[in-house]
Parts: sequence; structure tokens; C-alpha cells
Amino acid sequence: MNEVLKAIQDRRSTRGFNDVQLTDGQLKALIDAALAAPSARNSQMWHFSVVQNRELLDEFSRDFASLMAKGAQGGPAADRLFYHAPTVIFISRPAECDNSFVEVDCGIACENIALAAQGLGLGSVIVGLPKQVFLSDRGAYYCGKFGFPEGYCFSIAIAVGNNTVTKEAHPIGEGKVNLVL
Repeated sequence: MNEVLKAIQDRRSTRGFNDVQLTDGQLKALIDAALAAPSARNSQMWHFSVVQNRELLDEFSRDFASLMAKGAQGGPAADRLFYHAPTVIFISRPAECDNSFVEVDCGIACENIALAAQGLGLGSVIVGLPKQVFLSDRGAYYCGKFGFPEGYCFSIAIAVGNNTVTKEAHPIGEGKVNLVL
């Protein structure tokens, strides 16, 4: 099977990582894959903040858990936001822009990172829940800590590392494809 198709078929969301940090080569390959993603009109309206500071990631996770605990339904515990991944890549984009595809573009870049991680033998999990923290009164603090450019806001994140757990492929739902000839 083609290596790219195999990576797509084999990739799973990892929900458990060890604490071994990515090598410089692995990190460069992931960022190169992100930067190679297509974007509408080649606008490249994204910014990648690579966070490997364990204390800062734990602080962010605790703030997330606190916010979720205040909600009527509760929410995931702090250790289940990034699953202890040693590296989290936060993708931000301009808060105000005329590109209606900017979120799609950030998602495509995120998927490139996920597939590159799979190709490197790493695990990853794409996470959108950090948005809750960025919308809170602590959002500006983390935008600064993570080095978001002025006027940028959170789009999506991906946690990456060496996985400690595996899982089966999710079942594919029926009726998801129409072929129109």
C-alpha cells in the first residue's frame, strides 16, 4: 500500500503519551509538514506555537478542568486534555480577516501534522477544547505565553509524542458516500 494511504488508514487519536520529548528532527518534520499545507489563495493565515513547557501545559490543563467543572455537565479532567503529551502545537489565526476559509486552512495544516506524526512513528490527538480557555479571562494570558501574534486567536491544537496506548480503528458509518455519475 502507498505510504501516505497507509498513514491515513493507520492513524488513531492517541490518548496516552510518555514524557520523552520530540527530537529536533521530528519537530522540524512536523512543522515542515504544517507549512506545506495548502491554504485558500495561498494566504497562509496561520501561526504555529510549539509548546513543550510541561509546567505551562499543566497550568493550561488545570485552567481548562476548572472551567469545565463550573459547567452544568462537568467535563474532562485536566490530565485528559493533552493526555500528558510532551509537545502541543497550537494553531492560531487572525481574529479579524476576510478569509472565510481560514479555519479550514488551519484544520488542513493540523491534519498534515497528524499524518506526519504517524509517518514518524509518533502518536497525536487533535484537540479543539482548548478554545474554552482562550475564550475565558485567562485567554489573553495564554495567547501571550504561547507567542500568538498580536490580533490572533486560537483555531485548533494537536498534541504529539510517543504513544503509550493504542486503539482499534473507529467503525465507518453506513451511507456516508454518494457516487454521482
